[in-house]
Amino acid sequence: MPLLDAATTAQLKAYLGNLRHPIELIASLDGSAKSADTRSLVEEITALSDKVSARFDGADARTPSFAIAALGEAPRVTFAGLPLGHEFTSLILALLHVGGHPPKEEAELLDSARALSGPLRFETFFSLTCQNCPDVVQALNIISALNPAVSHVAIDGALFQDEVETRKIMAVPQIFLNGEPFGQGRMDLAGIIAKLDTGAVARAAEKIAAKEPFDVLIVGGGPAGAAAAIYAARKGIRTGVVAERFGGQVLDTMGIENFISVQHTEGPRLAAQLEQHVKDYDVDIMNLQKAVGLKAANGDGLATIALESGASLRAKTVILSTGARWRQIGVPGEDAYRNKGVAYCPHCDGPLYKGKRTAVIGGGNSGVEAAIDLAGIVAHVTLIEFDSELRADAVLQTKLRSLPNVTVITSALTTEVLGDGEKVTGLIYRDRTSDQAHTVELEGIFVQIGLVPNTEWLHGAVAMTNRGEIEIDAYLATSVPGVFAAGDVTTVPYKQIVIAMGEGSKAALSAFDYLIRH
Repeated sequence: MPLLDAATTAQLKAYLGNLRHPIELIASLDGSAKSADTRSLVEEITALSDKVSARFDGADARTPSFAIAALGEAPRVTFAGLPLGHEFTSLILALLHVGGHPPKEEAELLDSARALSGPLRFETFFSLTCQNCPDVVQALNIISALNPAVSHVAIDGALFQDEVETRKIMAVPQIFLNGEPFGQGRMDLAGIIAKLDTGAVARAAEKIAAKEPFDVLIVGGGPAGAAAAIYAARKGIRTGVVAERFGGQVLDTMGIENFISVQHTEGPRLAAQLEQHVKDYDVDIMNLQKAVGLKAANGDGLATIALESGASLRAKTVILSTGARWRQIGVPGEDAYRNKGVAYCPHCDGPLYKGKRTAVIGGGNSGVEAAIDLAGIVAHVTLIEFDSELRADAVLQTKLRSLPNVTVITSALTTEVLGDGEKVTGLIYRDRTSDQAHTVELEGIFVQIGLVPNTEWLHGAVAMTNRGEIEIDAYLATSVPGVFAAGDVTTVPYKQIVIAMGEGSKAALSAFDYLIRH
């Protein structure tokens, strides 16, 4: 039975029409069912283009795996496992880029990739349910396709569990360079190049410092920031966006089913669409730039945003939309065992805990959804909630309590994460009713207890609540004239994507109104 359905096959055939030179797939297989599936996938791809050929005499130690190489060249891009799910797009792009089709990236970035000195041997461990992994896999595949001194192997951690255990990998994506840890978590091509090319940061800072003042400068590239940029640019004013990572927390969101008019989408896809929509307008996007300070306008009427790189930007108005991040439980052991058993993304890291015992901290919608998802993968889930009852929607609670391998504990305060120095071994919670302490032995802890605003860099600069949220009025104005704020970073009561977009639009209109009145 084919692995690819008719629609996918037709789409892939159309993509392969963009190959500029022949490529070959070199498979390393054994007698397993996964190897049989890999052979089937390779044969299905090969049948779609006369520019694609296949060999099944590969000698890679990881089986099943297959490499993609320009015909007559040594392979530099390899997939260990079946790159389906979120990684199917990575496979398509790898075929095209190795086959000479140019990547859709800035020319300066591609030139930097070609100029890297090697040898650089990258390995990335991913999971098929990880929405953060494809960016890393695709970026490293691009570098490998362009630069003969670079190679990359993308490894399905769920399929190669022994290697995951040996290398103590407990979170994905996990990147190794020449056998040593290089990075963990979401990274795109620009971020990887910046880490490899130390001069890239200084060059970017120099270019940013030379920019003329903006009419409106938006700090943050999530839904609120993207909406603000579009609404501002449509007014014909000079608009800039400076963001640590365009897309913000949306990049860490798996399924989105309440974005009105779109029945279902996924965070990374929506983030990419947001960025493309912004790029359709005359907006100066400065990505991978972290804001560290705000200085109110002085005599020249320009506010200043200081960046971690040392550069600074000036603008007549500023919109703060730096969003929020996952809240930590703040107990001993949490920091020590982050990515060593303490995780915040069940979709990304859940497959690494197959057959193991896990806990979810938090009984809201995100916590209960995480427990439901994990129950289909792990041996057992213990859900721990501080309140006397769960706060998730009733339909989610009903589903949760129907699962045989889930234990729900309420009125419980997590007090410590336990470990053996290398990985999590359990947690301690205190029963708030009896005041007794209890230990739960487990291998993974997923924290799902809400959000904390990204405003540490703004203390003393604008008025904020004791929770760190920026105080705003009905027009989204802050306590500083000419400075507005929008989205999850503010006191807006509901933290939702669609609300953040509306707030970003309002902030841009308010900023424009401020400009024409001052």
